[in-house]
Order: sequence, then structure tokens, then C-alpha cells
Amino acid sequence: MLDKYLVFSPEQHFVGTPRDAGLEFEHVRFPAADGVSLHGWFVPGESDVTFLWFHGNAGNISHRIFGLSMLRQALGVSSFIFDYRGYGFSEGRPSEKGTYRDAEAALEYLRSRSDVKTDKVVLFGHSLGCAIAVEMATRYGAYGLALEAPFDSIKGMGRRMYPRLPIGLFIHLLRSRFDSMSKIGNVHVPLLVLHGDQDATIPIEVGWSLFDAANEPKRFHVIKGGGHSDGHIIGGADYYKALQAFVENPAG
Repeated sequence: MLDKYLVFSPEQHFVGTPRDAGLEFEHVRFPAADGVSLHGWFVPGESDVTFLWFHGNAGNISHRIFGLSMLRQALGVSSFIFDYRGYGFSEGRPSEKGTYRDAEAALEYLRSRSDVKTDKVVLFGHSLGCAIAVEMATRYGAYGLALEAPFDSIKGMGRRMYPRLPIGLFIHLLRSRFDSMSKIGNVHVPLLVLHGDQDATIPIEVGWSLFDAANEPKRFHVIKGGGHSDGHIIGGADYYKALQAFVENPAG
């Protein structure tokens, strides 16, 4: 199964916790529907909006501490970030279906908290996490859907990354589809797409293509000079202004 090598790249070793960035947080253990034990961090904020984070395919939640800190500082929102099965302290092995179960469990956990307004949850995805956020938006809706560096599908990625490999063979060897392009038309919540114009992994044209297929209300923020994983750094104040405007008025 090539998914293990081409789609998922988990790490178990943690490089820190939100405390290293001066953030209050809670370690959270919660179960997926199939019994897999998952781990995440809840970072409380001053706003009544909560960001549910869906991170990319590599590393684990400890590699997103700076982003958590910057978001808390700039927007004041609460954040819940968790590791998919097989990542960090979460048990199991990653798969497309498994990530959806994990995302559903994370939403269920947020619903169980008395300090979270369930009608004020923003689904916030990056790269691979965008596909998981899109899936959750089709199933449950949300206050808003924010996608940074989204892609169309694994098939589309395969065409761009391995142009000489027959696409039929590529898809045959992979179980994961993560086909956001076929799903985005079923999303009926406000959408914000953020994409770096220097992204060499997922070109900005791919983000525009998904955006064009999406329903209104929607908005697109170009991260000038931004690559694939540094938008929150390169984007600077404009990046967080775009997120703040979306949080304050998702429908535009």
C-alpha cells in the first residue's frame, strides 16, 4: 500500500507543547467511533469562536505550536488541534476513512464541552487537512470553512507529481482518494481559501480551481511570497487580517 509512503508521513516524537509558547492548554484523550484512542490539545481563547484544526500529512501537532500561538495572539480564538490515528500520541494506523472517523470524534468532543459554542466552530485545514475539513463540512456544516493550501484530489496530485506514471496505475496503487473537487459543491458554509503564490507543492492555481468550484459565500486570500507551509509566517499581518475578517463576518 503506497499510502504509507506517498500520502501519510506521521511522526510520534514530540518537539514541545503549547506551554513552550506560553499558552494555557489541556491534554485531551478521546475515542474514535471504532475505539481508536486519539490525542489532542485544547487551547482556550477569549473569543466565542473555536478553530478545529486539521493539520497536514507530515509530523504531528507539536510541529504546529508556533501557528497555534500566533492564531491565539492575533485572533483570540480557542483552538482544538488533534493528531490523526498513527500520528503523535494517537493510536492506530492512518487511512482516509480513519481520518474521517478521527475528525468526527474531534467534533463530538467539542460538542461535549460546555465552554465551546457549537455554532461557532471554524473548520481549519492545511494541505491534506483541507480534504478532511471539506468532508466534515459536507456532513455537518460549520460556522466557516478555512482552507490553507488546498488540493483537488489525490488523483490530481498524482498527475502533477508523477507525470510519467500512468495515472490509472497510480490510483490503483493508492487507497486514498481525498477528492475535495467532487465534494466542494456540496459544501454550503462560508469559505475562505488562503494560498501562497510561491507554493511549489500545491500550486496556487489548484487552490483557485477548487475555489471556483465552490459555492458562495467565498473569498480567496493570496499569501504573497508564501510557500506551502509558511503562510502564517510569510503572510504576516495580512494573513491574520484575512482570518479575522472571516471570523467576524464569514458570509462577507
